[in-house]
Amino acid sequence: MNLNLNPIQWPWWVLALAVVVDISIRITAIIVIPRNRRPTSAMAWLLAVFFIPYLGVLLFLVIGNPRLPRARRRKQDQINEYIAETSDHLRFGTLRPHAPDWLRSVVGMNERLGALPISGDNGAHLISDYQESLDAMAEAIRGAEQYVHVEFYILQSDAATDNFFRAMEEVAARGIPVRVLLDHWANRWKPNYRKTIKRLDAMGANWHLLLPMQPLKGRMQRPDLRNHRKLLVVDGTVGYLGSQNVTDSSYNLPKNIKRGLHWVDLMVRVDGPIVLSLNAMFLSDWYSETDEILSEIDITHPASGSGDLDCQIVPSGPGFEVENNLRLFLALLYGAQKRIMIVSPYFVPDEAMLLAVSAACDRGLQVELFVSEEGDQAVVYHAQRSYYEALLRAGVRIWMYRKPYILHTKSLTIDDEIAVIGSSNMDMRSFGLNLEVSMLVRGAEFVDELRAVENQYRALSRELTLEEWLKQPLRSTVLDNLARLTSALQ
Repeated sequence: MNLNLNPIQWPWWVLALAVVVDISIRITAIIVIPRNRRPTSAMAWLLAVFFIPYLGVLLFLVIGNPRLPRARRRKQDQINEYIAETSDHLRFGTLRPHAPDWLRSVVGMNERLGALPISGDNGAHLISDYQESLDAMAEAIRGAEQYVHVEFYILQSDAATDNFFRAMEEVAARGIPVRVLLDHWANRWKPNYRKTIKRLDAMGANWHLLLPMQPLKGRMQRPDLRNHRKLLVVDGTVGYLGSQNVTDSSYNLPKNIKRGLHWVDLMVRVDGPIVLSLNAMFLSDWYSETDEILSEIDITHPASGSGDLDCQIVPSGPGFEVENNLRLFLALLYGAQKRIMIVSPYFVPDEAMLLAVSAACDRGLQVELFVSEEGDQAVVYHAQRSYYEALLRAGVRIWMYRKPYILHTKSLTIDDEIAVIGSSNMDMRSFGLNLEVSMLVRGAEFVDELRAVENQYRALSRELTLEEWLKQPLRSTVLDNLARLTSALQ
């Protein structure tokens, strides 16, 4: 029996064309990909294109542009211009005296990059219990007399959030406007999405999707861009922001329930002039999605605050020219003189942040990092782990919050009177792809509250040592390093 095992004989011109196309792809990639892109991100994309040319090019075309569509960027420019023009109306309260010169320059940098002006005479208090924060927000909603503004990355109607939704229903029944924004992609595939939408419709809420992926309606952008902000404003007098979504602590996902995972979060209740800045943040996102300017909303007459904290709202995301949150974090890390406490569920630093953290250790500062012992997102979890050895060798103390809990809080405390809290992780996604909101706070009493929460986290964590880490099996190291490479694909 004579079997012909020769490979298919392609015509010479087909092979030549394939070679020309392959070389053209590689040359074009070298010209196009590095332009205005971080070196690590550019290198990761080039590796993808060189090793898997056709798939790499396809991925780059789909998710290679970290910017919002041009029309949405124009809207963001209009919003920034509006904020700049009205900034004087948002300079409320009396700032605390004797601020360090370096902090004043950080505040000025934030404002130049698109942040709201810093304001004084604010009250801010933390709520670290998951259900307690949902119920506190519900009670704030029930007290509404003018309007309720709700903006959350994930918003689900379930047993844990029923009180929150009932509060919105009661307010809407009194004829008070309830405006709701929720991220499209983050909610679209959640178990209670249809139930949630029906409930919003039934109560008469004016709701819209953030960054909707609806190609048939002409609404498209990079599919993994997210509006990750979490905030609530009632009447311009009371506000909430932080890391917590409006959903059960398991997110109602079967895989989380099976593993017994529950999220640990932190929200901050604010009052005083800073609420107007938080409301301006909501109004800008509302305009981005609806083209509607809510001119009837007053952001020029603040209510009195219950404290005298200095606060500044700092938005960030792909609508801005640079990574506002990353620059804020870096400036604070270099300004620190005594101690740095970082709480971030997804800590995947770029070179600049890794250098700032290690330099802080070299300067003799106390640096501690709180992360989760168990991860809910495999790629990010392994990418984060790839930095542990370098951090431990630099002198960072790493605390791993014990499973089955996912520590989801995002906070940074500097020395004894500076803090940042909000929705932003310290990872590539939050720096470049997510729309985030952070609040810079100056005030020892607020830092003391955060220190108390950090102490709770430390008591519920175990410390990771370099000796333990060096015993990691080879397969874990390989996974971590591969995930580290993919984290740069932005």
